Amino acid sequence: MSKPLQLAILISGNGSNLQSIIDAIESGSLNARISAVISNERDAYGLVRATRHGLNTWVVEHRDYPDRDQFDAVLQNYLEAVNPDYIVLAGFMRILGPGFIHAFEDRILNIHPSLLPAYKGLHTHRRALDNGATEHGVSIHLVTAELDDGPVILQASYPIEAGDTVQDLQRKGQRLEHQMYPQLLRWLGNDKLAIKGGQLFYEQALLEKPIHYRP
Repeated sequence: MSKPLQLAILISGNGSNLQSIIDAIESGSLNARISAVISNERDAYGLVRATRHGLNTWVVEHRDYPDRDQFDAVLQNYLEAVNPDYIVLAGFMRILGPGFIHAFEDRILNIHPSLLPAYKGLHTHRRALDNGATEHGVSIHLVTAELDDGPVILQASYPIEAGDTVQDLQRKGQRLEHQMYPQLLRWLGNDKLAIKGGQLFYEQALLEKPIHYRP
């Protein structure tokens, strides 16, 4: 068996994507180890989830620092101490500065509730409904210095149906998210997917467009 993928997972809230990764590891379907779960919110429920599974947890509360650079520097020190293969942003609601991203180049992943490049930023479900969109979705991308702008690795879509609310779209999206993150991490762990110099390689071929995930 290949060496387990070493992960650090950053959260801000409920931690449902964290739970999906924990479940995949504990079921044996993902060969990985979570070295640390770090939250910028002291009361994030994801910390409770992590503690229940015996994981190391740290809180780096952004309000304790006068600016983003100092927050990033402290967060970077924590992460350098565990030296993960990948930093997994799972509902982490802070923008990371370019210095931090450069320090972990090609190692930071983020999941975003839209079909990027559509609806970067916040309130994606409401914006999709307000625009009369007929489909919405989920994207996992490599993090770069521009907000929600790194190369997209994996996407999945779902239809927006008459009468759907923001909560309906959130539920549809989360069902996909909880499958997609473990799948992408499996690919990284077995070298089916590689990230080099900001470029994505799938089965050793340059990935020129996102992989479409089908449940």
